[in-house]
Amino acid sequence: MNRPRWLRRPWQVALLGALLVLALVYAAIAAVIWQRADELLDNPPQRPADAALILGSRAYLDGKPNPCLTGRVDTGIALAQAGQVKQLVFTGGVDKEDGRIEADVMQQHAQSVGFAGPMLQEPASTSTRLNLSLSRPLLQAAGVRSVVIVSEPYHLWRVERLVRMSGFDQTFDVQYAAAPTSCWRRWGMLFKGALREPAAIINNAGHGYLF
Repeated sequence: MNRPRWLRRPWQVALLGALLVLALVYAAIAAVIWQRADELLDNPPQRPADAALILGSRAYLDGKPNPCLTGRVDTGIALAQAGQVKQLVFTGGVDKEDGRIEADVMQQHAQSVGFAGPMLQEPASTSTRLNLSLSRPLLQAAGVRSVVIVSEPYHLWRVERLVRMSGFDQTFDVQYAAAPTSCWRRWGMLFKGALREPAAIINNAGHGYLF
C-alpha cells in the first residue's frame, strides 16, 4: 500500500508546521502591539514632564528626512508647545543605512520648523535599548526627573518593557506619547518599521531584555 505523497517527505511536513507556528506567533505579537498602540493613541500623557525623550529611527528616506522620524519630533514639539514638556531630547546614533546621525537629523528638523526651545542630543545609541541606557546619564546631568518617551505607536509596547527591565522608570517618572506619524496614518501595522517589530520583540526577549 502506497503512502500519501506528503507522508513520504516528513521534513516537508515539519518545515510547513514550523512555518505555520511562526506565522501564528508573529500574528499574535502583532495583535498585541496594535492593541497597545490604539490604547496609547487614545490616552496621551496627562502630567507635565521635564523632557520629551524622542527615540530615533531611520534618518533619511528617498533623499530627505524620514517622515517616520520627523513625525516623532513633531509630536515632541506639540507637547512642548502645549506646555507639557520643558525641553526635547533626541536620541539616536549613526544610521547604518545612510550614515547620518539620527539625533542630529531630528534636531535639524525641529529647528527647520521653528522650534527654539531647549534641546539636547544623545548621538551614539544604535538600538532602542541603548536609546534608554545612553540617555539616562544625559537626562540626569540636565536635572530631568520626569520624561515623556515619544515614538511611533507600534514601538511603544517593547519600549515599555525595556523601560521596566532596565530600571529606567526607577530613575524617572515615565509617560509615553504615541506619535501618529504620516507613516502610521497611511499604513498602520503594514509599513516596514511595524512589520519588523515582532521580530525585534522576539530578538529582545531571547536576550532577556523584555521579561
